[in-house]
Amino acid sequence: MTKEVSILPIQSVYSIDNHMITATVLHEEPLVMKFDQVLNDEECQMFIDSAALRLTKSKLANKEESQIRTSSGMFFEENESPLITEIENRISTLMHVPISHAEGLQVLHYEPGQEFKEHYDFFGASSPSSHNNRISTLIIYLNDVEEGGETTLPRLGITMKPVKGSAIYFEYFYNNQELNELTLHSGEPVIRGEKWVATQWMRKQRIREGY
Repeated sequence: MTKEVSILPIQSVYSIDNHMITATVLHEEPLVMKFDQVLNDEECQMFIDSAALRLTKSKLANKEESQIRTSSGMFFEENESPLITEIENRISTLMHVPISHAEGLQVLHYEPGQEFKEHYDFFGASSPSSHNNRISTLIIYLNDVEEGGETTLPRLGITMKPVKGSAIYFEYFYNNQELNELTLHSGEPVIRGEKWVATQWMRKQRIREGY
């Protein structure tokens, strides 16, 4: 079977505007990577502080509430503040996809017992959004979780513990749908403490105007 080329050029270090992000490949096809130091402590706290008063019960991509997803969350507006713009551009460069293809940055908060059960980030063929499907995900951990809250990709045997400022990246744009389905993932229940994450999804085509 022909190996498909990943979206992201694989490196051990990504230097973005003097911001050094180190990387570890967790799986090659589909590509799954761990990034360290995507955000510094101040940036993580800014996200938490900015989001805390704007949280609402999380919904699925189809706008429905579900026991699959029991967190609370919010979306930042495009260019909401200079720091949001700076971080969006850093993430876009890291993910190797133009910012015009980016959904709004989402912050999620999980309390003990809350989780996001197994799911895919891409849209199914019957979804109206599948004509401009998601192609990759970056989940940034904004705090250290006392216990629980791992991101798990069960079909790849990957479990990632939340560490402040680090992130997990995976992509699912492949022509071979079996590869995309290997990115089934979950946010395990928080056992002790709380969990804050910022998530960026990228689309195949432009969704933002003016870029």
